[in-house]
Amino acid sequence: MYKIKGYWDAHTVPEATELLAQNPQLRIIAGGTDVLIKMHHGQFAEAELLSIRGIKSLQSIRQSEDGTILIGALATFSQIFNDPVIQANIPVLGEAAISMGGPQIRNIATMGGNICNGATSADSASTLFALNASLRLESSAGERLVPIREFYLGPGKVDLKPGELLTEFVISAQEYQGFGGHYIKFATRKAMDIATLGVSAMCRVDGNTLAEVRIGLGVAGPTPLRCVEAEEFAQGQEITAATLAEIGKLAVKSTKARTSWRASKEYREHLVEELTQRALKTAIVRAGGEELA
Repeated sequence: MYKIKGYWDAHTVPEATELLAQNPQLRIIAGGTDVLIKMHHGQFAEAELLSIRGIKSLQSIRQSEDGTILIGALATFSQIFNDPVIQANIPVLGEAAISMGGPQIRNIATMGGNICNGATSADSASTLFALNASLRLESSAGERLVPIREFYLGPGKVDLKPGELLTEFVISAQEYQGFGGHYIKFATRKAMDIATLGVSAMCRVDGNTLAEVRIGLGVAGPTPLRCVEAEEFAQGQEITAATLAEIGKLAVKSTKARTSWRASKEYREHLVEELTQRALKTAIVRAGGEELA
């Protein structure tokens, strides 16, 4: 049952931010796949909702002249997967998008809602971490650009201040050009289940050497995270099975996995070590390197 105290529609960003300025307690709803579930379970008592579904400008995906990719907060997962800009430049984000839910959910769920929910299991989060994405947040007082690694404050907590609205994701050309990537979602029922672990690996290669490696993990801690120690070790290393095995072991050191009803801490750590290597193997090939046996 949904106990909705009030409901407002916004059709432009200024209209939405003005309504939020007047009532910062408004709950923003777009696709509703997260908000409505929480309401159904009684987490938002007598909620006042602000629908931003009608803001067409937040649905666009485009590439600027300098190569920066701008993804509107209302872009759905189906849209992201099928978009030519995404497929041509950052297909790893398309892989993450297609792993999220079933077709009905992907057609309505937005990446903005997925991230603002603050869940460590968000299917797009680990890839956005690996892409060093930033989030544009707007309010009636102005705007600010926040790196996604600073946006997550804790389980279910994000750096979205009262009156602010997430409008788009910003990915600079230097963060994806020359990189190959691969996303792996490990779950009991594939896309129809919440991830037990999500791994997004990106790399640049120079001949048979790793020039740069980035590893983003979901459900390996209370928030999505990057494997900094493993990334630093990987730079300049020869591409061998032994190198990848060491990267996998070091990736575990960055995790803060815990036991839940879906998996034990030890099993999640095993998945981190193994799936990091698998994701990197594919990323290396996509970056122009040779396939490892």
